[in-house]
Amino acid sequence: MSEIKTDTYYEHGTPAERWERAQMFFDAKEYVTAAGILTGLVEEEPGQVAPRLLLARAYYHSAQLRRAEAELRAVLERDPVEAYARLMLGRTLERQGRAAEAARELRLAVAMNPEFGA
Repeated sequence: MSEIKTDTYYEHGTPAERWERAQMFFDAKEYVTAAGILTGLVEEEPGQVAPRLLLARAYYHSAQLRRAEAELRAVLERDPVEAYARLMLGRTLERQGRAAEAARELRLAVAMNPEFGA
C-alpha cells in the first residue's frame, strides 16, 4: 500500500478539523488518505483512543493488517476494556491466519459486549 505524502492540504488545520476530515475520508472509503491524516493526530495525542481506533480501522480496511494490529494493541494497552478494539483485533488476527490468537480476543470481546456475539 502506498502511504499518503506528508505536507498535503488535508493535513493542515486544527486537530478538530483534521479529525473531521479524517472521518470524512474514512466514510468515503479513502482509507489510505484517512490513515495519513490520523497518523499525525495519533503522533500529536498518543493517549487519545478514538483517533488511534479509527486509524486501526483504516489500516484494517486497506489490508495493512500488521499496522492495524499494532494500533489495536496500543489502544488496548491504554484501555484494556475497549471491547470494540478487542473485536477488531480478533478480526485482524483472523485475516492474518492466526485463528487461535483471534479466538481468544473474540471471546473477550463477546464477554465484554454480548452484542458482538449476535
